[in-house]
Amino acid sequence: MYKILIADDHPLFREAITNVIESGFPDTETLETENLETALALAQEHDDLDLVLLDLNMPGMNGLNGLISLRNEAPTVPVVIVSAEDDKQIVLQAITCGAVGFISKSSPRNQMTEALQQILDGNVYLPSDIIRQSGQEGRRNRRGNDNPQIAPELLSSLTRRQLLVLERMAKGESNKQIAYNLHIAETTVKAHVSAILRKLGVHNRVQAILSASDIDFAQYLRR
Repeated sequence: MYKILIADDHPLFREAITNVIESGFPDTETLETENLETALALAQEHDDLDLVLLDLNMPGMNGLNGLISLRNEAPTVPVVIVSAEDDKQIVLQAITCGAVGFISKSSPRNQMTEALQQILDGNVYLPSDIIRQSGQEGRRNRRGNDNPQIAPELLSSLTRRQLLVLERMAKGESNKQIAYNLHIAETTVKAHVSAILRKLGVHNRVQAILSASDIDFAQYLRR
């Protein structure tokens, strides 16, 4: 049984996401609010919250500042941004500011359920279609962002299998999804992830994802 706070100023969306939760996660208790002030109060009042679904544009948010405020006031409660935004840099900035996932409001019902399950299992969820954004828009955005880039020599130190795992991490896949797609055990994926973090000199999975989001993996996998 989970307890989830839905913080969104659109009643119809709150109703829709509540239906998704009730269908996919029976017996889950949901709380609702339509502004950041009440969301902060509820997060402090309910220290047993399993998750906060936070709208990026509801009253009081002021962009990602609302996320930062919530993380400061309730640092132990995982927060997922749920938004109509579909810009890759906003997604990555949300993760950098402490969100454990980003769910697009345009996601199909089954994709939302899968995303929630992945997050409740302790993984980071990133929408693969947004993370794969590239081309001219991606190049323009990269000029202005502060995401750390991985040095070519560090990438060259990864084995082919580790590169394949990192590529799927950068697409937002969980360990379970990576294991399924690469036909290996989940424990093997975890071992690869640990090795990848060590070799790249990053502290956690999110840093690795941020660093690897714009890499041309085909270039390294051709060697």
